[in-house]
Amino acid sequence: MSHRHAVEHALDHDAAMLLAIERSQQVKGNTYPNPPVGAVILDRDGRVAGVGGTRPAGEAHAEIAALRRAGELAAGGTAVVTLEPCNHHGRTPPCVDALLAAGVAEVVYAVDDPHPEAGGGAARLAAAGVRVRSGVQADAVVAGPLREWLHKQRTGRPHVTWKYATSIDGRSAAADGSSQWITSEAARADLHRRRAAADAIVVGTGTVLVDDPTLTARLPDGSLADRQPLRVVVGEREISADARVFNEDSHTMVIRTHDPAEVLRALSDRTDVLIEGGPTLAGAFLRAGAIDRILAYVAPILLGGPITAVDDVGVANIARALRWRFDATEQIGPDLLLSLVPH
Repeated sequence: MSHRHAVEHALDHDAAMLLAIERSQQVKGNTYPNPPVGAVILDRDGRVAGVGGTRPAGEAHAEIAALRRAGELAAGGTAVVTLEPCNHHGRTPPCVDALLAAGVAEVVYAVDDPHPEAGGGAARLAAAGVRVRSGVQADAVVAGPLREWLHKQRTGRPHVTWKYATSIDGRSAAADGSSQWITSEAARADLHRRRAAADAIVVGTGTVLVDDPTLTARLPDGSLADRQPLRVVVGEREISADARVFNEDSHTMVIRTHDPAEVLRALSDRTDVLIEGGPTLAGAFLRAGAIDRILAYVAPILLGGPITAVDDVGVANIARALRWRFDATEQIGPDLLLSLVPH
């Protein structure tokens, strides 16, 4: 039985890809080790017939989920997918097989699949007479839901984001050490959404000893999100077994080291890692060149005082400054979210 999505008017390829990206964002965090992919099936007239996102490992890929919703309306239509359809047998059959069986006339995708076993789907589709178009909204996909997975495929290591919140003058706490709440409720809700999509949150023992955080992902009403990331505590100081980071809300790993390389080796099976520790941990990862993205939540307040977001990063003079570039800015409530990547 076919299913008609709520969007009844015809969409062009760019608009359909943005809808696929939206769906991929919704499933991000629930697909490991598969990438979070979104797919949209347009019928012959360009109207949305089905939308799908990658299901948890061992279940349907995005294209399959969208085809099931589209049913017979897929025949002669267009599949719009954030990642090149796979061409290999893993836990599930190749998505290329399902697209050909459904009789789609055209496949539009954003990014080539870098995996040597899964790649080649576009060529096989073209050889079967399906029109294929690539690169549609590729920048939005690469900088968005597939950022971390593509990094892992390219480098073999987790993608590491350092997240912090500061006042406009770069202070992470007031002079007395108080830091709740520098940023707005809207910014905190955004952080919790990102936590729920991440594989691990890393803090230092100092943060646990001073702040006693739970490091959980919560919904706006304060309840726990369905998915919780692994909590990781790094450092050599002893912490109490009664610390809230050890509660039953999620699993917790303690890594007795100050070496970022050892931390990443211990998390080598993860893809999306958030560093939320204090200035010492952030400085160590920055000195090691182990940060792939910075997310800075900047509040329009002034605090002054000595407590900054990061300690020594190995910069002796301005010529040796660590250079980054902005790849996105976004206003969230009264606060500004800055996204930076290495220059």
